[in-house]
Amino acid sequence: MTTDATATTTAAGTTEAPEPAGTAATRAVLDAFLARLGDGSPEALAELYAEEVDWYIAPNPRVPWIKPRSTRADVADHYRELAEGRELDPERTGFDAVVITGEDAVVVGSFAGTVRRTGKAFQSPFALHFTVRDGLIVRFRVIEDSLAIAAACAEDPAPES
Repeated sequence: MTTDATATTTAAGTTEAPEPAGTAATRAVLDAFLARLGDGSPEALAELYAEEVDWYIAPNPRVPWIKPRSTRADVADHYRELAEGRELDPERTGFDAVVITGEDAVVVGSFAGTVRRTGKAFQSPFALHFTVRDGLIVRFRVIEDSLAIAAACAEDPAPES
């Protein structure tokens, strides 16, 4: 394994392990992703992804934005559909942990919002797993409570007369 740095010795005399190769580059892309996510531009977010991306969110036919994607254009569509489909609740949305090692980064947190079409609220824990190569996200995995989101997308049945 190659490393970005050699081991260092702290003032207390303990040795710290070097960062795995690619960690700094992955951190830079993740920082840009998180900043752009806050700005809300689908195209700006998509610029961080490779032209062809290994993308996986468990598909759910009730949730328009949860489906397979494979290109940078698909990624822009995802973030556009997501923004159009739900109103984010910033008070109940946040990150709990970020772990970066080499090409991989994982962000864990919780998000909440309201589906615009139905007016129903949802909340979901999440984990996002990124793999970054050559300064672009090449692999993206989302683990979330898609059932809670699907329930918020579901139309209520018409009342019986």
